[in-house]
Amino acid sequence: MKKEFLKKCFALSMAAVLGVTALTACGSSDSDKSDSDAKADSSDEQADSDADAKDGEDSESGDQASAEGSFKVGVFQYTQHGALDEANKGFVDALEASGLDCEIDQQNASGDSNATLTIAQKMVDDKNDLIFTIATPASQAVAGLTTEIPIVLTAVTDPAEADLVESNEAPGGNVTGTSDMNPVEEQVALLQELIPDAKNVAVLYCSAEANSKLQAELVAEACKQVGITTTDYTVANSGEIQTVVESMVGKVDAIYAPTDNVIANAMATVAMIANENGIPVICGEENMVNAGGLATYSIDYYKLGQKAGEMAVQILKGEAEPATMPIEYLSDSDLKLVVNQETADALGIDVSGLEQ
Repeated sequence: MKKEFLKKCFALSMAAVLGVTALTACGSSDSDKSDSDAKADSSDEQADSDADAKDGEDSESGDQASAEGSFKVGVFQYTQHGALDEANKGFVDALEASGLDCEIDQQNASGDSNATLTIAQKMVDDKNDLIFTIATPASQAVAGLTTEIPIVLTAVTDPAEADLVESNEAPGGNVTGTSDMNPVEEQVALLQELIPDAKNVAVLYCSAEANSKLQAELVAEACKQVGITTTDYTVANSGEIQTVVESMVGKVDAIYAPTDNVIANAMATVAMIANENGIPVICGEENMVNAGGLATYSIDYYKLGQKAGEMAVQILKGEAEPATMPIEYLSDSDLKLVVNQETADALGIDVSGLEQ
């Protein structure tokens, strides 16, 4: 009996020992699993941390590249002629002189209205850091599509009149730049000096160009002050120029051609007809004189583009914003007298007394 009792006690004791051992083993297994999971979680967190750090480095690298001057710049020229080409060159040279690393996309609409809209849309869709527009139609097309991308314009006579800025003194939006406002009074004075008997002057321009209309008004006022009558002769496109110029023959003593893109492109035709019929042409800018016009006091379009480029550099560097950058003009010291001696000789006009 006693022996049986001892056997039972021994059995119970062994069961207890085995139970404790099993529990200990189970506990050890769970603990090991927890340690393993914790290590895995820690490893994942470290990987995430490393990835975040890399992303941060990449982002910082992008910001650093931007800060150092890595920019996309769109250059949109409305049409091809000497004055606008010079403005384009001046702008690009100013960017290069600044030391900024700029990827420049050059586009030219060749005076085509449909191409103008297409290029404007492309410039905006390409998410350029800044867009440089040359001439009023290009400027209006781009400005009508974005209020976010900075726009620097040039070869626009009066940006406020063209509804591109709130005012030339305080643009108030994303557009600023340089104006090619003509020295109209000086040009009319030159007309008087070279053609003292002129009483009737034709003002030739394209009716679709807003800034040409403005120049025509300014010329009319300046001529009125000195007793000269002006008549507007307008064209809708280059195809009408020959007919319109021929219609002036016998009616006018001289022609004034403002900085109009359509007329500038066809200046050789204008000059040929005018010179053959003894009609001097006073032009709005230098390249029109080189194409056969008689003379002008011209602004320097290279310097105009260069000044616009310097404004663009300020914007790209974050030193200024278009909204608070007034439209800029060239000074009187930048004007230059340009005379086409061959044309003067053909017309029998003495230009030797002009002050160079």
